[in-house]
Amino acid sequence: MKRLLSIVLLAIAILTVAFVPPAFAGDAANGAKIFSANCAACHAGGNNVIMANKTLKKDALDQYAMNSIEAITAQVTKGKNAMPAFGGRLSDAQIEDVATYVLEQAEKGW
Repeated sequence: MKRLLSIVLLAIAILTVAFVPPAFAGDAANGAKIFSANCAACHAGGNNVIMANKTLKKDALDQYAMNSIEAITAQVTKGKNAMPAFGGRLSDAQIEDVATYVLEQAEKGW
């Protein structure tokens, strides 16, 4: 009986963890403000006015391996191609907040 109870509790724990949406590290509300002030000119609504195929939509983030806090913070910090580096303008915490906001919006479908 104890073994059966243990198995049931383990199954519940696994299912609970498996279906919980991912928690992001930064503050998405603050990230939204920073995004609006620094990123929205090129990325309003998750789009990209410079390179139309490299949007901030979930499928594009997945396709270009930009679907993690680490990947987005590296891109925002260092810049790449037409994207300028924001490492000198924004703090690490602000960049993490923007990355959190971008991932949350991508999950919601912008």
